[in-house]
Amino acid sequence: MATEVILPKVDMDMSTGTISKWHVVDGEAVKKGQQIFEIETDKSAMEIEAPADGVIKIGNAKSGIVLPIGSVVGMIYGAKENPLAFVAPIPMGVAQLGAKAPLIELRLRGSDAEKNAMETGVVRATPMSRRLARELAIEISALEGTGPQGRVVAGDVSAAKLQQSNASNNLPRTDGLEVKPFDGMRRIIAQRLTQAKQTIPHFYLHATCTIDDLLDMRTRMNAQMPDDEKLSINDFIIKALALALQKVHGANVTYSDGGIVQHKHSDIAVAVAVEGGLYTPIIRQAELKTFRQISTEMKDLVARAKARRLTPSDYQGGTSAISNLGMYGVEQFTAIINPPQSTILAVGASVERFIPFNKQPLLVTQMSITLSCDHRVIDGSVGARLIKSLKELIEMPALNLE
Repeated sequence: MATEVILPKVDMDMSTGTISKWHVVDGEAVKKGQQIFEIETDKSAMEIEAPADGVIKIGNAKSGIVLPIGSVVGMIYGAKENPLAFVAPIPMGVAQLGAKAPLIELRLRGSDAEKNAMETGVVRATPMSRRLARELAIEISALEGTGPQGRVVAGDVSAAKLQQSNASNNLPRTDGLEVKPFDGMRRIIAQRLTQAKQTIPHFYLHATCTIDDLLDMRTRMNAQMPDDEKLSINDFIIKALALALQKVHGANVTYSDGGIVQHKHSDIAVAVAVEGGLYTPIIRQAELKTFRQISTEMKDLVARAKARRLTPSDYQGGTSAISNLGMYGVEQFTAIINPPQSTILAVGASVERFIPFNKQPLLVTQMSITLSCDHRVIDGSVGARLIKSLKELIEMPALNLE
Protein backbone atom coordinates (compact mmCIF):
# COMPACT_ATOMS: atom_id res chain seq x y z
CA MET A 1 0.00 0.00 0.00
CA ALA A 2 1.30 3.44 -0.90
CA THR A 3 2.66 5.60 1.94
CA GLU A 4 1.58 9.20 2.34
CA VAL A 5 4.22 11.94 2.71
CA ILE A 6 2.76 14.42 5.20
CA LEU A 7 3.72 18.05 5.80
CA PRO A 8 4.58 17.67 9.50
CA LYS A 9 4.04 19.99 12.44
CA VAL A 10 7.56 20.76 13.64
CA ASP A 11 6.73 23.72 15.89
CA MET A 12 4.07 23.83 18.60
CA ASP A 13 2.34 26.96 17.26
CA MET A 14 2.67 26.01 13.60
CA SER A 15 -0.50 25.82 11.45
CA THR A 16 1.05 26.15 7.99
CA GLY A 17 4.40 25.35 6.45
CA THR A 18 6.40 26.17 3.35
CA ILE A 19 8.31 23.60 1.34
CA SER A 20 11.45 25.62 0.64
CA LYS A 21 13.31 22.92 -1.28
CA TRP A 22 12.76 19.40 -2.65
CA HIS A 23 15.82 17.14 -2.61
CA VAL A 24 14.17 14.59 -4.92
CA VAL A 25 12.23 14.81 -8.18
CA ASP A 26 8.89 13.35 -9.15
CA GLY A 27 9.23 9.65 -9.94
CA GLU A 28 12.59 9.20 -8.19
CA ALA A 29 13.34 6.10 -6.10
CA VAL A 30 13.84 6.95 -2.42
CA LYS A 31 14.94 5.10 0.70
CA LYS A 32 13.34 5.30 4.13
CA GLY A 33 15.18 7.94 6.18
CA GLN A 34 16.48 9.76 3.10
CA GLN A 35 16.10 13.55 3.20
CA ILE A 36 13.42 14.37 0.64
CA PHE A 37 12.42 17.99 1.29
CA GLU A 38 13.06 21.01 3.47
CA ILE A 39 10.27 22.72 5.38
CA GLU A 40 10.45 26.36 6.40
CA THR A 41 9.02 27.48 9.74
CA ASP A 42 9.23 30.83 11.51
CA LYS A 43 12.24 29.53 13.47
CA SER A 44 14.31 27.39 11.15
CA ALA A 45 14.56 25.23 8.08
CA MET A 46 14.23 21.49 8.74
CA GLU A 47 14.96 18.46 6.62
CA ILE A 48 12.13 15.92 6.36
CA GLU A 49 12.87 12.25 5.74
CA ALA A 50 11.11 9.70 3.57
CA PRO A 51 8.78 7.50 5.66
CA ALA A 52 9.25 4.44 3.41
CA ASP A 53 11.15 2.91 0.48
CA GLY A 54 9.73 3.25 -3.01
CA VAL A 55 9.03 5.66 -5.85
CA ILE A 56 7.89 9.13 -4.85
CA LYS A 57 5.22 11.10 -6.67
CA ILE A 58 5.18 14.80 -5.83
CA GLY A 59 2.49 16.22 -8.06
CA ASN A 60 2.03 19.99 -7.69
CA ALA A 61 3.49 20.36 -4.18
CA LYS A 62 6.23 22.61 -5.50
CA SER A 63 8.86 24.58 -3.60
CA GLY A 64 7.82 27.93 -2.18
CA ILE A 65 4.14 27.21 -1.59
CA VAL A 66 2.34 27.52 1.74
CA LEU A 67 0.26 24.53 2.85
CA PRO A 68 -1.75 23.61 5.94
CA ILE A 69 -0.01 21.27 8.37
CA GLY A 70 -1.05 17.68 7.73
CA SER A 71 -1.34 18.13 3.97
CA VAL A 72 -0.36 15.14 1.86
CA VAL A 73 2.47 16.50 -0.29
CA GLY A 74 3.51 13.25 -1.92
CA MET A 75 2.98 9.49 -2.14
CA ILE A 76 5.60 6.73 -2.02
CA TYR A 77 4.73 3.61 -3.98
CA GLY A 78 6.30 0.22 -3.34
CA ALA A 79 8.04 -1.96 -5.92
CA LYS A 80 4.87 -3.85 -6.88
CA GLU A 81 2.56 -0.86 -6.81
CA ASN A 82 1.54 1.29 -9.73
CA PRO A 83 2.73 4.88 -9.11
CA LEU A 84 -0.48 6.58 -10.12
CA ALA A 85 -0.64 10.28 -10.86
CA PHE A 86 -0.78 12.24 -7.62
CA VAL A 87 -2.11 15.76 -7.17
CA ALA A 88 -1.04 17.50 -3.96
CA PRO A 89 -3.22 20.13 -2.25
CA ILE A 90 -3.47 23.53 -3.89
CA PRO A 91 -1.38 26.21 -2.10
CA MET A 92 -3.21 28.40 0.40
CA GLY A 93 -4.79 31.33 -1.37
CA VAL A 94 -5.38 29.64 -4.74
CA ALA A 95 -8.96 28.79 -3.80
CA GLN A 96 -9.58 32.48 -3.20
CA LEU A 97 -7.93 33.42 -6.52
CA GLY A 98 -9.94 31.08 -8.66
CA ALA A 99 -13.50 31.45 -9.83
CA LYS A 100 -16.34 30.02 -7.76
CA ALA A 101 -15.34 26.42 -8.41
CA PRO A 102 -15.53 24.15 -5.34
CA LEU A 103 -12.28 23.13 -3.61
CA ILE A 104 -12.37 19.58 -4.95
CA GLU A 105 -12.46 20.93 -8.52
CA LEU A 106 -9.51 23.21 -7.80
CA ARG A 107 -7.51 20.26 -6.56
CA LEU A 108 -8.23 18.24 -9.67
CA ARG A 109 -7.76 21.12 -12.08
CA GLY A 110 -5.13 23.40 -10.54
CA SER A 111 -4.04 24.74 -13.92
CA ASP A 112 -7.63 25.79 -14.69
CA ALA A 113 -7.78 27.64 -11.39
CA GLU A 114 -4.63 29.51 -12.32
CA LYS A 115 -6.13 30.35 -15.71
CA ASN A 116 -9.25 31.73 -14.04
CA ALA A 117 -7.08 33.84 -11.77
CA MET A 118 -5.21 35.23 -14.74
CA GLU A 119 -8.42 36.07 -16.58
CA THR A 120 -9.77 38.01 -13.58
CA GLY A 121 -6.63 40.17 -13.52
CA VAL A 122 -5.30 38.83 -10.23
CA VAL A 123 -1.51 38.67 -10.08
CA ARG A 124 -0.28 35.09 -9.84
CA ALA A 125 2.32 35.02 -7.08
CA THR A 126 3.44 32.69 -4.34
CA PRO A 127 2.41 33.63 -0.78
CA MET A 128 6.09 33.96 0.08
CA SER A 129 6.68 36.47 -2.72
CA ARG A 130 3.63 38.49 -1.66
CA ARG A 131 4.90 38.65 1.92
CA LEU A 132 8.39 39.63 0.76
CA ALA A 133 6.97 42.29 -1.56
CA ARG A 134 5.07 43.86 1.33
CA GLU A 135 8.19 43.87 3.50
CA LEU A 136 10.35 45.44 0.77
CA ALA A 137 7.65 47.87 -0.47
CA ILE A 138 7.72 46.38 -3.99
CA GLU A 139 4.64 46.64 -6.24
CA ILE A 140 4.11 42.99 -7.10
CA SER A 141 1.72 43.71 -10.00
CA ALA A 142 4.61 45.38 -11.88
CA LEU A 143 6.81 42.28 -11.78
CA GLU A 144 7.25 39.68 -14.50
CA GLY A 145 7.14 36.26 -12.89
CA THR A 146 9.76 33.62 -13.65
CA GLY A 147 7.97 30.79 -11.85
CA PRO A 148 5.69 28.13 -13.36
CA GLN A 149 3.19 29.67 -15.80
CA GLY A 150 4.60 33.13 -15.09
CA ARG A 151 3.97 33.04 -11.35
CA VAL A 152 5.90 35.66 -9.36
CA VAL A 153 8.31 33.98 -6.94
CA ALA A 154 10.46 35.34 -4.11
CA GLY A 155 13.52 35.62 -6.35
CA ASP A 156 11.65 38.00 -8.65
CA VAL A 157 10.91 40.30 -5.72
CA SER A 158 14.52 40.20 -4.50
CA ALA A 159 15.80 41.00 -7.98
CA ALA A 160 13.41 43.94 -8.25
CA LYS A 161 14.59 45.30 -4.91
CA LEU A 162 18.23 45.07 -6.00
CA GLN A 163 17.47 46.91 -9.24
CA GLN A 164 15.61 49.55 -7.25
CA SER A 165 18.54 49.96 -4.88
CA ASN A 166 21.02 50.21 -7.76
CA ALA A 167 18.92 52.87 -9.45
CA SER A 168 18.57 54.94 -6.27
CA ASN A 169 22.30 54.78 -5.63
CA ASN A 170 23.20 55.43 -9.29
CA LEU A 171 25.12 52.17 -9.41
CA PRO A 172 26.08 50.90 -12.86
CA ARG A 173 24.32 47.74 -13.91
CA THR A 174 26.79 45.14 -15.07
CA ASP A 175 26.74 41.52 -15.98
CA GLY A 176 28.78 40.89 -12.81
CA LEU A 177 25.71 41.33 -10.57
CA GLU A 178 23.92 38.16 -9.64
CA VAL A 179 20.82 37.86 -7.48
CA LYS A 180 20.59 34.63 -5.52
CA PRO A 181 17.12 34.08 -4.03
CA PHE A 182 17.02 33.54 -0.29
CA ASP A 183 16.77 29.94 0.78
CA GLY A 184 14.53 29.02 3.71
CA MET A 185 17.21 29.24 6.40
CA ARG A 186 18.69 32.56 5.26
CA ARG A 187 15.26 34.15 4.93
CA ILE A 188 14.30 33.08 8.45
CA ILE A 189 17.59 34.33 9.90
CA ALA A 190 17.09 37.68 8.19
CA GLN A 191 13.52 38.02 9.43
CA ARG A 192 14.14 36.95 13.01
CA LEU A 193 17.30 38.97 13.61
CA THR A 194 15.79 42.06 12.00
CA GLN A 195 12.82 41.67 14.33
CA ALA A 196 15.17 41.15 17.29
CA LYS A 197 17.12 44.35 16.63
CA GLN A 198 13.93 46.33 16.05
CA THR A 199 12.01 45.10 19.09
CA ILE A 200 14.65 44.22 21.71
CA PRO A 201 16.47 47.13 23.40
CA HIS A 202 20.03 45.77 23.53
CA PHE A 203 22.77 46.92 25.85
CA TYR A 204 26.29 45.53 25.93
CA LEU A 205 28.79 44.71 28.68
CA HIS A 206 32.42 43.84 28.02
CA ALA A 207 35.06 42.06 30.10
CA THR A 208 38.53 40.62 29.51
CA CYS A 209 39.27 37.25 31.09
CA THR A 210 42.70 35.80 31.87
CA ILE A 211 42.33 32.13 31.00
CA ASP A 212 45.70 30.53 31.84
CA ASP A 213 44.16 28.49 34.69
CA LEU A 214 41.35 27.36 32.41
CA LEU A 215 43.84 26.28 29.73
CA ASP A 216 45.93 24.40 32.31
CA MET A 217 42.86 22.57 33.65
CA ARG A 218 41.77 21.69 30.12
CA THR A 219 45.24 20.31 29.30
CA ARG A 220 45.26 18.14 32.44
CA MET A 221 41.75 16.80 31.83
CA ASN A 222 42.35 16.12 28.13
CA ALA A 223 45.49 14.14 28.97
CA GLN A 224 43.19 11.55 30.55
CA MET A 225 40.71 11.40 27.67
CA PRO A 226 40.57 9.73 24.24
CA ASP A 227 41.08 12.03 21.27
CA ASP A 228 37.39 11.96 20.30
CA GLU A 229 36.33 13.05 23.82
CA LYS A 230 38.70 15.93 24.45
CA LEU A 231 37.24 19.13 25.88
CA SER A 232 37.07 22.47 24.08
CA ILE A 233 37.29 25.93 25.61
CA ASN A 234 33.64 26.34 24.69
CA ASP A 235 32.68 23.46 27.00
CA PHE A 236 34.14 25.40 29.93
CA ILE A 237 32.38 28.60 28.87
CA ILE A 238 29.02 26.81 28.62
CA LYS A 239 29.36 25.49 32.16
CA ALA A 240 30.58 28.86 33.46
CA LEU A 241 27.63 30.74 31.91
CA ALA A 242 25.19 28.14 33.24
CA LEU A 243 26.53 28.52 36.80
CA ALA A 244 26.65 32.31 36.53
CA LEU A 245 22.96 32.34 35.64
CA GLN A 246 22.29 30.25 38.75
CA LYS A 247 24.20 32.74 40.91
CA VAL A 248 22.42 35.74 39.34
CA HIS A 249 18.82 34.52 39.11
CA GLY A 250 17.60 37.90 37.92
CA ALA A 251 19.40 37.29 34.63
CA ASN A 252 18.03 33.78 34.11
CA VAL A 253 14.79 35.17 32.71
CA THR A 254 12.99 35.68 29.41
CA TYR A 255 10.45 38.20 28.16
CA SER A 256 6.78 37.43 27.56
CA ASP A 257 3.78 39.66 26.88
CA GLY A 258 2.38 38.61 30.24
CA GLY A 259 5.53 39.48 32.20
CA ILE A 260 9.02 38.27 33.11
CA VAL A 261 9.45 34.49 33.00
CA GLN A 262 11.85 33.23 35.69
CA HIS A 263 13.67 30.02 34.78
CA LYS A 264 14.87 27.39 37.22
CA HIS A 265 17.53 25.80 35.02
CA SER A 266 20.20 27.23 32.72
CA ASP A 267 19.43 26.15 29.16
CA ILE A 268 22.33 27.40 27.05
CA ALA A 269 22.10 27.68 23.26
CA VAL A 270 25.31 27.53 21.23
CA ALA A 271 25.61 28.97 17.72
CA VAL A 272 26.72 26.33 15.19
CA ALA A 273 27.66 27.53 11.71
CA VAL A 274 26.40 25.44 8.79
CA GLU A 275 26.42 26.08 5.06
CA GLY A 276 24.08 28.98 4.38
CA GLY A 277 23.42 29.96 7.99
CA LEU A 278 23.50 28.67 11.52
CA TYR A 279 21.62 26.67 14.13
CA THR A 280 21.51 27.27 17.88
CA PRO A 281 21.03 23.88 19.59
CA ILE A 282 20.60 23.95 23.35
CA ILE A 283 22.37 22.23 26.25
CA ARG A 284 19.51 21.73 28.72
CA GLN A 285 20.14 22.11 32.46
CA ALA A 286 23.79 22.80 31.75
CA GLU A 287 24.48 23.79 35.36
CA LEU A 288 23.93 20.16 36.43
CA LYS A 289 26.26 18.58 33.85
CA THR A 290 29.96 17.85 33.97
CA PHE A 291 32.41 19.22 31.42
CA ARG A 292 32.55 15.78 29.86
CA GLN A 293 28.75 15.50 29.59
CA ILE A 294 28.53 18.95 28.04
CA SER A 295 31.30 18.10 25.57
CA THR A 296 29.70 14.82 24.50
CA GLU A 297 26.27 16.38 24.09
CA MET A 298 27.68 19.35 22.20
CA LYS A 299 29.58 17.12 19.75
CA ASP A 300 26.35 15.24 19.00
CA LEU A 301 24.36 18.46 18.50
CA VAL A 302 27.02 19.91 16.19
CA ALA A 303 27.09 16.74 14.07
CA ARG A 304 23.31 16.68 13.75
CA ALA A 305 23.18 20.42 13.01
CA LYS A 306 25.66 20.07 10.15
CA ALA A 307 23.64 17.13 8.82
CA ARG A 308 20.43 19.18 9.29
CA ARG A 309 18.95 16.52 11.51
CA LEU A 310 18.06 18.62 14.54
CA THR A 311 14.52 18.41 15.89
CA PRO A 312 12.58 21.39 17.34
CA SER A 313 13.25 20.15 20.87
CA ASP A 314 16.98 20.56 20.16
CA TYR A 315 16.79 24.32 19.55
CA GLN A 316 13.54 25.75 20.91
CA GLY A 317 13.60 27.87 24.06
CA GLY A 318 16.72 28.56 26.11
CA THR A 319 17.57 31.44 28.41
CA SER A 320 20.96 32.49 27.04
CA ALA A 321 23.29 31.72 24.16
CA ILE A 322 26.97 31.65 23.22
CA SER A 323 28.49 32.77 19.91
CA ASN A 324 32.20 32.02 19.67
CA LEU A 325 34.18 33.47 16.75
CA GLY A 326 37.57 33.03 18.39
CA MET A 327 38.54 30.25 16.00
CA TYR A 328 38.39 32.83 13.17
CA GLY A 329 40.79 35.17 14.94
CA VAL A 330 38.05 37.66 15.88
CA GLU A 331 39.13 39.26 19.16
CA GLN A 332 35.94 41.14 20.06
CA PHE A 333 32.40 41.56 18.70
CA THR A 334 28.79 41.98 19.77
CA ALA A 335 26.03 39.48 19.05
CA ILE A 336 22.29 39.91 18.44
CA ILE A 337 19.94 38.33 20.98
CA ASN A 338 17.90 35.46 19.56
CA PRO A 339 14.41 35.53 21.13
CA PRO A 340 13.04 34.16 23.37
CA GLN A 341 16.48 34.27 25.02
CA SER A 342 17.35 37.44 26.93
CA THR A 343 21.16 37.35 26.72
CA ILE A 344 23.88 36.19 24.37
CA LEU A 345 27.61 35.97 25.05
CA ALA A 346 30.05 36.86 22.26
CA VAL A 347 33.41 35.12 22.78
CA GLY A 348 36.59 36.31 21.07
CA ALA A 349 39.97 34.73 20.35
CA SER A 350 42.55 33.89 23.00
CA VAL A 351 45.47 36.33 22.79
CA GLU A 352 48.81 36.40 24.64
CA ARG A 353 49.55 39.78 26.24
CA PHE A 354 51.90 41.31 28.78
CA ILE A 355 50.15 42.81 31.78
CA PRO A 356 51.68 44.56 34.79
CA PHE A 357 52.10 42.35 37.87
CA ASN A 358 54.02 43.61 40.94
CA LYS A 359 55.42 46.33 38.70
CA GLN A 360 56.80 43.71 36.31
CA PRO A 361 55.51 42.54 32.90
CA LEU A 362 53.71 39.19 33.08
CA LEU A 363 52.78 37.20 29.95
CA VAL A 364 49.22 35.89 30.16
CA THR A 365 46.55 34.54 27.81
CA GLN A 366 43.41 36.65 27.68
CA MET A 367 40.00 36.30 26.06
CA SER A 368 37.43 39.01 25.35
CA ILE A 369 33.75 38.43 26.19
CA THR A 370 30.82 40.73 25.42
CA LEU A 371 27.38 40.16 26.90
CA SER A 372 24.29 41.44 25.03
CA CYS A 373 21.28 41.94 27.33
CA ASP A 374 17.57 42.52 26.77
CA HIS A 375 16.86 45.72 28.71
CA ARG A 376 13.15 44.88 28.93
CA VAL A 377 13.87 42.20 31.53
CA ILE A 378 17.48 42.76 32.61
CA ASP A 379 18.71 45.99 34.19
CA GLY A 380 22.28 47.21 33.89
CA SER A 381 23.21 46.21 37.44
CA VAL A 382 21.87 42.69 36.93
CA GLY A 383 23.79 42.31 33.67
CA ALA A 384 26.93 43.66 35.38
CA ARG A 385 26.63 41.09 38.18
CA LEU A 386 26.16 38.33 35.61
CA ILE A 387 29.29 39.19 33.59
CA LYS A 388 31.26 39.68 36.83
CA SER A 389 30.26 36.21 38.04
CA LEU A 390 30.98 34.74 34.60
CA LYS A 391 34.45 36.30 34.51
CA GLU A 392 35.25 34.80 37.94
CA LEU A 393 34.11 31.34 36.86
CA ILE A 394 36.16 31.51 33.66
CA GLU A 395 39.28 32.78 35.39
CA MET A 396 38.96 30.33 38.27
CA PRO A 397 37.54 27.20 36.61
CA ALA A 398 37.92 25.13 39.78
CA LEU A 399 34.82 26.96 41.00
CA ASN A 400 32.89 25.13 38.29
CA LEU A 401 33.64 21.85 40.06
CA GLU A 402 32.30 22.83 43.49
